[in-house]
Amino acid sequence: MKPTQPLVAQSAQPEAGAQQEFRIKHVTPAYWRVTIDHPPFNIFGPESIPQLNSVISQIENDPELKVVVFGSAVPGFFLTHYDFVPPLEVTTRMPPGPTGMAPLPDMLARLSRSSVVSIVSIRGRATGVGSELSLASDMRFASREKAVLSQFEVGAGFVPGGGPMSRLPRLMGRGRALEILLSGNDINGELAERYGYVNRAFPDAELDRFVDTLARRIASFDKQTIGEIKHFVNIATLPPDSEVGPQWDAFITSVQRPAAQRDIKRLMELGLQKNPDVEIHLDRYTGQVNQPDN
Repeated sequence: MKPTQPLVAQSAQPEAGAQQEFRIKHVTPAYWRVTIDHPPFNIFGPESIPQLNSVISQIENDPELKVVVFGSAVPGFFLTHYDFVPPLEVTTRMPPGPTGMAPLPDMLARLSRSSVVSIVSIRGRATGVGSELSLASDMRFASREKAVLSQFEVGAGFVPGGGPMSRLPRLMGRGRALEILLSGNDINGELAERYGYVNRAFPDAELDRFVDTLARRIASFDKQTIGEIKHFVNIATLPPDSEVGPQWDAFITSVQRPAAQRDIKRLMELGLQKNPDVEIHLDRYTGQVNQPDN
């Protein structure tokens, strides 16, 4: 196996005995909480794909569900990047999802289009896939002190694959979207709110109460009415699959290029996926591997 070739595997159902990275709590029949729990860094790996697919399918198919909130049980991390250990061909063998797109963009598009309202509560790092899940959700709320969002991929020499080039400009405009995508810099909760990356940022002690109160309020309303409102907002705001699908293809192509292979190898040598400092300060390390003297 080449250490610089990433990614993930998929099966139709979660493998027996696999660690449960996504736990569903039925707060009420109309309101669920999905907790991401894959310590130490909530890295999105081979076993994550079928598990998230199971969550999305349950969201789509439950007749009573109206709102779902995604959060994390791992301190410092909401959801981070792909696992860079499994060989790339494991990912390229994945069958497409119901939309015809590859599994990750498929699941994100289905979450966006579902009649169920999706909310993310971001405490810790939402990088790569974590940012893309947040962008695909209907609403994003962040801890002012503890949230960190980013699309770091440019710093490792490859193109993001989960559709942020389509979703970010729709939220914040062209210039700010390009700033985030082309700098690979970390965006804290306060700046994320200012840019429109998230709906609002709250003092950390207030985040959970606000999100829970909002979710319960939405869950008290008529399901058909909620779905119809979301449907018409989707028409005005969601990118078509024809925009999102090619971004995954660009990701698969770009991650195999020499620049990406070199940068991922250097990041792994520095401690990516092992050293907490690298995961916590990913923008610093991606800048380091791209210095001319390295």
